[in-house]
Amino acid sequence: MQLLDGKKTAEDIKNEIAAEVQSIKDAGGKVPHLAAVIVGTNGASLTYVGSKVKSCQQIGFDSTLVSLPEDITEEDLLAKIKELNEDDDLDGYIVQLPLPKHIDEQKILLAIDPDKDVDGFHPTNFGRMALEMESFIPATPFGIMELLERYKVETAGKHTVVIGRSHIVGRPMSILMSRKGNPGDSTVTLTHSRTKNLAEFTKNADIIITALGVPEFLKADMVKDGVVIIDVGITRVDDASNPKGYVIKGDVDFDGVSKKASYITPVPGGVGPMTIAMLLKNTLLARKMRSAKK
Repeated sequence: MQLLDGKKTAEDIKNEIAAEVQSIKDAGGKVPHLAAVIVGTNGASLTYVGSKVKSCQQIGFDSTLVSLPEDITEEDLLAKIKELNEDDDLDGYIVQLPLPKHIDEQKILLAIDPDKDVDGFHPTNFGRMALEMESFIPATPFGIMELLERYKVETAGKHTVVIGRSHIVGRPMSILMSRKGNPGDSTVTLTHSRTKNLAEFTKNADIIITALGVPEFLKADMVKDGVVIIDVGITRVDDASNPKGYVIKGDVDFDGVSKKASYITPVPGGVGPMTIAMLLKNTLLARKMRSAKK
């Protein structure tokens, strides 16, 4: 069994990007500039955005944190989005989800300029991805593809089962794994909460990508020997014996399943760190695309 080490791979990617940013600087070019928009004071969102800003500094990007009040009107948020779209100094930006209940997330995501949509959530980018055209791929799926590629995991002709059909992970993964090329060329089954006899699918899978959010849901008796496991689940589980009072669990019963797997991502330290690394990679791509247009 080989561990797909997202933490180490993410550091490698950041170092590669940092070297590229340094050569842009040396040539007198403009370094990439990423902004993050956060509405309100959701603790998890603040932590996540904080680590994005820190990563930007670490690799030499310019970064801006746009912090807006919880009670901002949808109209004012849309005005801010328009301002970011028109800011020529900005290469890409993300709007941290979830947004407060009184704001229509769909309307906000649609207002983002697809050329600055480094989260890859805009329908233009999603459509381009599905049509195998150059686009920003959502950061978590992009990170999974990068892990599979760097560890040389064989995907062509394999049966991939994706658990979960979210627009952020499950649905894009089902598209990416079936696209032509490497990683890809897989036969894909997309399963979800209404799938009957899920274990019948997972037992026959060569590769399982699970993004369900149910701790330790996937057990050893649900997988075959030699399976490749990508665990996107991340859930806090109360644990009085832990100094923090909780532990982080994935969707996979790691102790049991790892004994049968050929490759497996740990939680934490698997897919999570890759997400921020690929957001940075998308921002670098945005900068290159913008400089090519000028």
